[in-house]
Amino acid sequence: MKKIIKNGTVVTATDTYRADICIENGVITQIGGKLPDVDAEIIDAKGCYVFPGGIDPHTHLDMPFGGTVTKDDFESGTMAAAFGGTTTIIDFCLTTKGKTLKSSVDTWHAKSKDKAVIDYGFHLQIVEMNNEKLAELPKMIEEEGITSLKVFMAYKNQFQADDETLFKTLIAARDLGALVMVHAENGDVIDYLVKKAIADGNTDPIYHALTRPPEVEAEATGRAATLTELANSQLYVVHVSCAEAAWKIAEARSKGIDIWGETCPQYLVLDQTYLEKPNFEGAKYVWSPPLREKWNQTELWNALKTGQLQTIGSDQCSFDFVGQKDLGKGDFSKIPNGGPIIEDRVSILFSEGVKKGRISLNQFVDITSTRSAKLFGLYPKKGTIAIGADADIVIFDPTVERVISAESHHMAVDYNAFEGMKVTGEPVSVLSRGEFVIREKQFVGKPGAGQFLKRAKYGADKQTIHEGPLTV
Repeated sequence: MKKIIKNGTVVTATDTYRADICIENGVITQIGGKLPDVDAEIIDAKGCYVFPGGIDPHTHLDMPFGGTVTKDDFESGTMAAAFGGTTTIIDFCLTTKGKTLKSSVDTWHAKSKDKAVIDYGFHLQIVEMNNEKLAELPKMIEEEGITSLKVFMAYKNQFQADDETLFKTLIAARDLGALVMVHAENGDVIDYLVKKAIADGNTDPIYHALTRPPEVEAEATGRAATLTELANSQLYVVHVSCAEAAWKIAEARSKGIDIWGETCPQYLVLDQTYLEKPNFEGAKYVWSPPLREKWNQTELWNALKTGQLQTIGSDQCSFDFVGQKDLGKGDFSKIPNGGPIIEDRVSILFSEGVKKGRISLNQFVDITSTRSAKLFGLYPKKGTIAIGADADIVIFDPTVERVISAESHHMAVDYNAFEGMKVTGEPVSVLSRGEFVIREKQFVGKPGAGQFLKRAKYGADKQTIHEGPLTV
């Protein structure tokens, strides 16, 4: 049975208008005024915005780290994402030296099988780039549709790759049509600073931030940009946390380097003082890069407004405070890195961004959905409201006020990083390929309904990637 969404205000990355939307067989088939509603289910969006479903380009579900595993798996994590207005996630498939890329991808397919309630894709981590990995990459890109490659410049002796690996990955990505992503921190310097802090008896959570200063993020960001320029390739810098790193990206873009930047809601609204909370509460806010001094928030918001940063990911990586985060009591370096962010990503950007005049409504859609769809080979099936697009739609009430709390969130974790924060705006109903996942704030979806997405190559349409409201 077809569905028609009526009485709402449709908002895309470029337009805002009143119209009805007709959905048939999971896709949008008509957009217009007063569409005939014979034999159709009517969805009343009066007083609401109608957004394309959010795309979260940065999640870690069911991921091993620091001797434990993230609390949210592909079922609870995608359910929470849907409650928050996200209809597509791209998760990170971790790899291991000496093992085939295919074996790692197979592991992530097994983790997600019959669990996801919304659509999903994978980024592929690269820890080494030898002849065997080079031979596998075309198959990963062409057959699996995994067209983004992640290189860690931090986490020495765990995830960190050297500059040779990064440079070879950039060259391979240039030739094969993939987008290289980097976690940009100088892992060698961090390793030294962490060991020194512990040797000096500085073991509280705040030292997680103090041993990962902004300079190590800025240096790695600049280094990655330089290598990208040398390779004539393309780069996406994940979870930009500080002004210095954002400035490095802006400088590189001004030189014509094909570089993009992502930030996260935690860096826009939380600051370094949270790691100073007593009774080990600061451990709740240990993730990497760390929270920064509050003045950085103004610079990050400005970078989003002016288009020098283009997307917002959650970096969802949840660990319980009791039983997981407390593994690091007495040694901050053993606190599992990560936080529960996936559910509140969209609402925080709307409340703190649009409602407070920091970004426009169309920019909000671009940052939370459209730009990621374009960069990661999902557009125009995802990331917009247009005829022929998947009916991934969020009906969003811009007036409702609520307080974020672990008592009411849908993540499996035992705390919320934004506990007590007041926000304005909330998803009411969420559809994935035309079917309700959330209806009137109630979950009506089904684990396993989410489909794995094979994505197009980076740069298949350069004009599409760069068009849209990157600046005001």
